[in-house]
Amino acid sequence: MSTPYFGEFMGVAVLCFLGNGVVASSLLKLSKAEGSGWFNIITGWMVAVGMGVYVAIACGAPQADINPAVTFAKLLNGVYAAPEALIIMVAQVAGGILGGCLTYLFFRGHWELTEDPGIKLAVFSTGPAIRNYGQNLLCEIMATFMLVFVIFAMFSKPVGGMAPGFGPFMVAVLVWGLGSSLGGTTGYAMNPARDLGPRIAHALCPIPGKGASDWAYSWVPVVGPFIGGGIAFAVAKSAGIL
Repeated sequence: MSTPYFGEFMGVAVLCFLGNGVVASSLLKLSKAEGSGWFNIITGWMVAVGMGVYVAIACGAPQADINPAVTFAKLLNGVYAAPEALIIMVAQVAGGILGGCLTYLFFRGHWELTEDPGIKLAVFSTGPAIRNYGQNLLCEIMATFMLVFVIFAMFSKPVGGMAPGFGPFMVAVLVWGLGSSLGGTTGYAMNPARDLGPRIAHALCPIPGKGASDWAYSWVPVVGPFIGGGIAFAVAKSAGIL
């Protein structure tokens, strides 16, 4: 069953289950990690990214994008044909839905005790610290640019030479650093599947007192990363990195 599509699906499912899980552990009432804060969250997401990449590769996705913005940038670079890239992106979003649903199941009992519906939504998807759609979009574009551009630089021929299996670790460290540096404004989605998939799960799952899924904002962490990934490709290409 190992295929690039299954690999991307499983990689994003692991990414979102572990990533949503650390947010749930940090925010939901009577979790033993309640109140552990931003550092715990970005560290959990770092691990989630690394493990997601390893699982994606093991399940048949040698590129292990686990992010439609990365897939889009590689499409522009000729790595994928358009139909293949589209199927990969659909698989990635589907993996995000599964990861979100697993998060709901794992933390049953804590949803009822958590009164704030905004906190429940924050487990699944990102939201801005200050709602200003233009500024929020800019933040997602810039953060995703840094993600994709640095990934391209990391695996470029002038740098190269990383031992097998070390690349995913370095990508995870990059995500950790981006969370520390650039995550405070919008929650640094940088990944349409990571945000849209679990947001759909939030809408579908019978979470007690969950409130709305904030679809008015949902386009920002989808559109922004695609723009950021496209710009990263253009800059990397012009700089001779690709």
